[in-house]
Amino acid sequence: MNRRRLIQSLGVAAASAACSRKAQSGRPNILFILADDQSWLHTSGNGTKGLSTPALDRIAREGVRFTNSFTASPSCTPSRTAILSGRHVWQTGEAGQLYGAMPKDLPLYTQVLKKGGYWVGFTGKGWGPGDWRALGLDRNPCGRQFNQINRSPTPPPGRDQRDYAANFEAFLKERPNGDPFCFWFGSTEPHRVYDPGCGVRAGKKIEDVELPPFLPDTPEIRSDILDYYTEIEWFDAQVARFLKILEEKGELDNTLIVVTSDNGMPFPRAKANLYDWGTHMPLAIRWGGKIKGGRTVDDMVSHVDFAPTFLDVAGLQAPAGMAGKSLVPLLFSSREGTIDASREHVVTAMERHVVARPNYAGYPMRALRNRQYLYIRNFAPDEWPTGGDFLSSNKTTHGDIDGGPSKDSLLLPATRVKFRREVDLCTARRPAEELYDVAADPGQLNNLAGGAIHAALKLDMSRRLEEYLRATGDPRMNGQDPWRGYPYRQTNGYGASFNVTLPEDVRAKASGAATHKPE
Repeated sequence: MNRRRLIQSLGVAAASAACSRKAQSGRPNILFILADDQSWLHTSGNGTKGLSTPALDRIAREGVRFTNSFTASPSCTPSRTAILSGRHVWQTGEAGQLYGAMPKDLPLYTQVLKKGGYWVGFTGKGWGPGDWRALGLDRNPCGRQFNQINRSPTPPPGRDQRDYAANFEAFLKERPNGDPFCFWFGSTEPHRVYDPGCGVRAGKKIEDVELPPFLPDTPEIRSDILDYYTEIEWFDAQVARFLKILEEKGELDNTLIVVTSDNGMPFPRAKANLYDWGTHMPLAIRWGGKIKGGRTVDDMVSHVDFAPTFLDVAGLQAPAGMAGKSLVPLLFSSREGTIDASREHVVTAMERHVVARPNYAGYPMRALRNRQYLYIRNFAPDEWPTGGDFLSSNKTTHGDIDGGPSKDSLLLPATRVKFRREVDLCTARRPAEELYDVAADPGQLNNLAGGAIHAALKLDMSRRLEEYLRATGDPRMNGQDPWRGYPYRQTNGYGASFNVTLPEDVRAKASGAATHKPE
């Protein structure tokens, strides 16, 4: 680290304690808003054509917009585990993979806040999918559930029937007098399934789609992306209702509002992958007059930073072992751009998503992402990254790609003929190392890892990644794979046949069932 960076980092560290004391002067409410499968570009404020997200844009405009925010893992369960625990997936046992279980002894920010006097609850999708009770936990990881109220009339196909905002109001009505609240709003949008063609029927135009460069340019995929946009707009409308409730109750400016997504869009080479379309997340944070709004921050931040941030603003001590760092110094700064020079990179990870390979194998990956480059280590390069022709727990081949029109179009023989490069990018085997210049190649299409020009850079990023993984106890650094032995705890549909914790007769019956509705 050069002298200028050292001085800057020391300044940030010195300010952190003062910022924490400032946060403790009033205990704010905390509203955590989590989209389900939304990549970072996809808000109107970020410039996506044909997409309107006024509520998300308002939070960014009146708060702080983060341009380099990353999930810890691009899969629902491990991402949510990292958010709640402030730890990486290799530090969370069975909770670090899809359809896992939450260890009883894993400290969660929701538990600490509850003990500290906060009223804690959630609506929609909390932690999961998985079995949070299996390892002895006696309460939901996200707090008390408020999912009793459904929408009337019934919403359009593909949308969640739960009335998120009405359930939030029910939560507030039961709040003990004077207690600050911590509420998790977990939307199930824009997770699949979609109502096919709903985007076009809503007046959106196929030609407006900004197609990710790794996807085949077919009408089916373009239309599918418009359906995805429509679900984001539904999510945005629900966020607007939450803001209105807080305004009407006079609590908007005393509420720290964080809005982001758990992982990237449910399309090939996005969700369940460590490329930006799977890991790079939208993030905006608003806190009324407490922080200077209208700012854009470029520091590298991770979802493991949320837990220590929430505890920091509440004036509570973070449990030992959290890997994240509080965002409070960045929030209380008046500056834009790069604020803390020590935030040079983030680390992301992936283990097993669905059961898409024999013997419960996953597709293990780790990545180091800085402002310009992405380095990926694939620990099983001989495996198919999507699962290949194995009949997965989704009762499909290429099981690590979510089912839908885009997957169907991708796997058509005619698509392979016309768009061979794109199909290979999405489905073919990958080398043990990948390196991309994200600034010059935002789609991460051209792997630089094999070239002499970038050999020194690759070596440096590989070394930095390994040092971090060893320091934080990643079993992969010792050649260990505990994830393969963790049960896959799906209980519905065909996927339940892979759940070794179920009785044999239940599994046998599930083997003849249809696929489940995605969770």
